[in-house]
Amino acid sequence: MKLSLSVLLLGILALSIPLQAQKPSPPYTPVIMPNGVGTLPFKMVNGAKEFRLTVEKIRHEIAPGMVVNAWGYNGGTPGPLIEVVEGDRVRILVTNKLSAPAAVHWHGLFLPSGMDGVTGLTQRGIRPGETFRYEFTLKQHGTFMYHSHADEMVQIGLGSMGFFIVHPKKPARKVDRDYAIMLNEWYVEPGASTPNPNEMTEFNLFTFNSRAFPGTAPLVARPGERIRIRLGSVAQDFHAIHLHGHSFKITATDGGDIPASAQWPETTVGFGPGQTRDFEFTATAGDWAFHCHLRHHPMNAMGHGIPNMLGVDQRDVEDSVRKQVPGYMGMGKEGMHDMQDMGMEGPENTLPMMAGDGPFGPVGMGGMFTVLKVHPGMPKFASQAEYSAKVRLPGDMGWYPNPPGTVAGPVTEDPKTDTPPATPSIKVHETPAKPKSHSH
Repeated sequence: MKLSLSVLLLGILALSIPLQAQKPSPPYTPVIMPNGVGTLPFKMVNGAKEFRLTVEKIRHEIAPGMVVNAWGYNGGTPGPLIEVVEGDRVRILVTNKLSAPAAVHWHGLFLPSGMDGVTGLTQRGIRPGETFRYEFTLKQHGTFMYHSHADEMVQIGLGSMGFFIVHPKKPARKVDRDYAIMLNEWYVEPGASTPNPNEMTEFNLFTFNSRAFPGTAPLVARPGERIRIRLGSVAQDFHAIHLHGHSFKITATDGGDIPASAQWPETTVGFGPGQTRDFEFTATAGDWAFHCHLRHHPMNAMGHGIPNMLGVDQRDVEDSVRKQVPGYMGMGKEGMHDMQDMGMEGPENTLPMMAGDGPFGPVGMGGMFTVLKVHPGMPKFASQAEYSAKVRLPGDMGWYPNPPGTVAGPVTEDPKTDTPPATPSIKVHETPAKPKSHSH
C-alpha cells in the first residue's frame, strides 16, 4: 500500500511539472505605463476576450501635494491599458457612472461603424447607470487609444482617455522593454481642486500619464537593451518630446508601421492631438532627462499674469511693501530659480513651478519631465503590477554612479586638480519629501 501511494504521488508530481511549464506566456513584451493604474484583465467568453470598463468621477494625484477631481476609467486617468493581439475578438462592456451621457471611441481602430462610439452619429449616448457592449475583431496592430466621444471638451478635458495596444500576431522583432505615455495638459486655478475643461490655450499643468514632475515615475532599463516608447495624445496642445543621451528612430505612427527604409534618427519627436508615435533605441548607461521641449511644458502652475522682472532693481519697492507686508521679498529678478530657492509656501493643493531633487540638488523642472534610468542590473518587470510595486517616483531605484572623472565640475587654477567629482552618495529607495510650494 505504501509503495502504491508513493508511486501515485510521484506520478501526480511528474504530471504537474509539464502542466505548469505549459502556461502560455504572451508572444510580446508586456507594455508598462509609468504611474499607470494597470493592465485591464479579461476573461474568455464565447471566443472573445471580454473586458469591463467603467467611466466615473475620481480623485487623482497629479504629484505629491496635489490631488484633483477628474473623470476617468476604472479609477484612473489615463484608464487601464487594454493590451491584445491582432486577430483577437474583443468585447468591451462599458458602464457609465457619470451623471451625463457617455460613449467610448476606439481611436484609430478599424471596426464596424456602429461600434465606433460617437454619440448621436453611430450610437445613442450611454445613459447614467447603463452598460453598453462594444464588440469587434482586431484587423491591425499598433498603438491606439480610447476616449470619450460625448461632450469631449468636458469629459476628455477631465481625463477620460486610455491606451489600446494591439500587438502583431507575428512580431518582426521583440524589444526588451515597452513603455506607453499619454500626454495631457490641464488648467487648475491655484488652490482649486477641479480642472477647468473650458480652457483652450492657457494651460498651467502638463503631464505624462496625468502626472507632473516630481511625481512622474522613471523609465528604467539596462545598458544595451532595446527600448520602445509609445506616445499618445488626445489633448489640446502640440508637444516636442526630447530624450537626452540617445538618438532613436520613429518606427510607427497611429496609421501603422514605418518601413525601415523610411526611418531616420531623431532626438526629438513632435506630434499633436489625436496622434500616436512609437520610437525605439538602444539604452546607454546613465540617468537621462526625458521631457517636452516647449519651454513652459516642463514647468508647473505657470502664472500668465506675472510681470517680467528680469534685471529690475526692486530694493526700493521691497522696502516700501515690507512696511505693509512684513517679510515680503521681490521675486523674478534673476529668473524662476529665485522662487525655488526661497521655498515660500503657496496656495493649498498647488505645485511649485519647479521642484524635485536629483543627486546634485534641485532639478528645477516640473510638468512633462521624467528620467530614463539606465543602470546595470536594473530589474526586469514581467507586468505593470511588478513595476508599480517598485517604481513610482524619480528617485526610486537610486541614481546612476557616474565613473570618476566623468562629472562636470568647477575649474581651478591648478589643472592637476581639475578632475570632476564622482556622483555623491545617494540613498536608494529613499522616499522624497513632499515638495514645498512657492508663490507664483
